[in-house]
Amino acid sequence: MIEKSTLIERLKKGDIPRALEKAIEGEPLGIEEVADGIVGGKIIFTLNSGRDIEKPCVIGKGLKTKVNANIGTSQDRADVKYELAKLESAVKAGTDAIMDLSTGGDIDGVRKKIIGNSAVPVGTVPVYQAAIESMDRYGSIVQMKSDDMFEAIERHARDGVDFVTVHCGVTSSALESLESQGRIADIVSRGGAFLAGWILFNDRENPLYAEFDRLLDIARRYELTLSLGDGFRPGAVNDATDSAQIQELITLGRLVGRCREAGVQVMVEGPGHVPVDQVRLNVELAKEICGGAPFYVLGPLVTDVAPGYDHIVASIGGSVAAAAGADFLCYVTPREHLGLPDVEDVKDGVIVTRIAAHAGDIAKNPGFFMEWDNRMSVARKALDWKEQIELSIDPEKTRKIMSGCKVDETGCTMCGEFCAMKFISSYLKSDLESC
Repeated sequence: MIEKSTLIERLKKGDIPRALEKAIEGEPLGIEEVADGIVGGKIIFTLNSGRDIEKPCVIGKGLKTKVNANIGTSQDRADVKYELAKLESAVKAGTDAIMDLSTGGDIDGVRKKIIGNSAVPVGTVPVYQAAIESMDRYGSIVQMKSDDMFEAIERHARDGVDFVTVHCGVTSSALESLESQGRIADIVSRGGAFLAGWILFNDRENPLYAEFDRLLDIARRYELTLSLGDGFRPGAVNDATDSAQIQELITLGRLVGRCREAGVQVMVEGPGHVPVDQVRLNVELAKEICGGAPFYVLGPLVTDVAPGYDHIVASIGGSVAAAAGADFLCYVTPREHLGLPDVEDVKDGVIVTRIAAHAGDIAKNPGFFMEWDNRMSVARKALDWKEQIELSIDPEKTRKIMSGCKVDETGCTMCGEFCAMKFISSYLKSDLESC
């Protein structure tokens, strides 16, 4: 059988897919710049070779910061219709990608339904399913075989998944470093914990690291983007930027090089819980160590004391991370650390993360991204309420709030007849006419 050309190989020949042209609509960069970025490994186009979707996206340097929303079943709630409702909520709110993190019910069936109904790229963490099936097959997670891990990855790729998180940097040496750290939260990554436990129980190296070429082969065959997971990401602000986290990052940097040599698209995942003064450092370290590969961050969450408001905590860290060069923000919902998000939580998580992404984009490229803000400012100055609703990041909520307020051409209930902009306009206009 003749192997199909990968996207990178096609781009090197000047063959630009129509889906890629569609993905760059509304981006600051042109198609040639994006193609060069993909070939150079600083931009990725997350689209499985077997998929055609309504809203493909590109992620990386010079582009709009993208947003991901996590959904998925648990053993307590495995309702595929409910997950599809969350998918619809996330896409309506403007997410750029979805990750299905299902761990309960018919995991294969849920994934296929999500892929079949998603207008945006879909990612997964296949080791979750491998671990759950290992419990059923062998009685424990740590007894799963390396073949089970790779079979799950290929199954997801075959079903049409566009990108997968693989915790290849959870190695024996990094685990030794972790054990000497005295962390408060140890390991908070599920995939990282599964693989760390597997290493300790079997006294063997992580198969996703030891057999990395096998992973590259799967990725090439399905145009599967690898998201190199941060299994040792800090789960408490106290634990941020320690040697275990950095050692894992150094390993991921080497693996980025191997992906590029193989023509496989790759991004790198980052922390986690990080004090706000360390967020920029974390982004810059990742970019330097990993050769400018697209950087995908969870939050970061800048404090640990706000359950119920962790979406806001994450948006603070996300805006700083995006301004520093992070390319892809994974949302956090109000139920982070408390439970599975519901449909409204999903919307809230997407919206606040989009706000963080846009705030970062203004810092990175104000000439392009501030145009939206300028249009809103002009509408506010003109007391044009209809335009303000249409331009808002959440028109539905803006309209709902406005319906309960007195708003007209004289102002709103915040200032009423004492509206500062309306007041000064009459004098500024008079001054201009007298010139």
